[in-house]
Amino acid sequence: MLTGRNVSAGANFVLLGFSEFPPLKVPLFLLFLAIYTVTVFGNLGMILIIRVSPKLHTPMYFFLSHLSFLDLCYSSVNTPELLEILVVKTKTVSFLSCMIQFFIGCTFVITEVFMLTVMAYDRFVAVCNPLLYTVAMSPKLCALLVAGTYIWGALCSLTLTYCLLELSYCGSTINHYCCEFSALLSVSCSDTHFSLMVMLVISTFNEACSLLVILTSYAFIVVTIIKIPSKGVFRKAFSTCASHLTAITIFHGILLVLYCVPKSKGSWILIKVATLFYTIVIPMLNPLIYSVRNKDVKEAVKMLIHTKVLSHSM
Repeated sequence: MLTGRNVSAGANFVLLGFSEFPPLKVPLFLLFLAIYTVTVFGNLGMILIIRVSPKLHTPMYFFLSHLSFLDLCYSSVNTPELLEILVVKTKTVSFLSCMIQFFIGCTFVITEVFMLTVMAYDRFVAVCNPLLYTVAMSPKLCALLVAGTYIWGALCSLTLTYCLLELSYCGSTINHYCCEFSALLSVSCSDTHFSLMVMLVISTFNEACSLLVILTSYAFIVVTIIKIPSKGVFRKAFSTCASHLTAITIFHGILLVLYCVPKSKGSWILIKVATLFYTIVIPMLNPLIYSVRNKDVKEAVKMLIHTKVLSHSM
């Protein structure tokens, strides 16, 4: 055990994962391995399709390719370690590795929050001002919006990581499968009030800003769609937003559940399950949502398969 001092870079934490359910280790391993496999192939496939299909070289799919990249990255931060926890008897991780894992994972999650926000603004421009869409969403603006999401995600994550580095830790066992913020605070013997306040301020600010832009964008979209007399145009406008709305609802719904769960001893299983959803399940769902419900993506996939079949038959 680590006793009342800052953990050095050479010290280790023990990640418990789901050790309270030994009979479920093999089924959970197979389930998470299948999910991770779908996540990797789904998101890499989405990035590839968007890159090779000229029809998908639009701002909407530019943002979607970055969303797939983020899903792939933050899933890869946690899932391989979770799979290892389910195989080995005791999973240890160094303090330095734990901090790096938290920083990288937190950066990608916060970046995804604002990437979904940027995509909501993109849908607002596309539906409410379609004639000026290509001018309003210029390549330069799209690049700046994407860069801004990554920079802001890294700055927020750096701030939270610094708060963790300033604490002392007197426990070595983390009741989680990853180096999650509240789990790390639970093994600290320092006063965590300031760290919790920083986390609350950053989380509240990010959620409030993101949801404000998303709700405002979709409020204008709804008003615009209601004014459209043609049912065909209404259906097309709705279809372009349906996938994004589904992704937003799932992602923010899980984050809000995490915010509302009291950090008590009995709530850790719920925290771990909720964390599982936004770090492992959602990265798998997003490419499925955008491919199954998106006509352009399905046509691009068919065209790519058709091209490959023709090239092999010649």
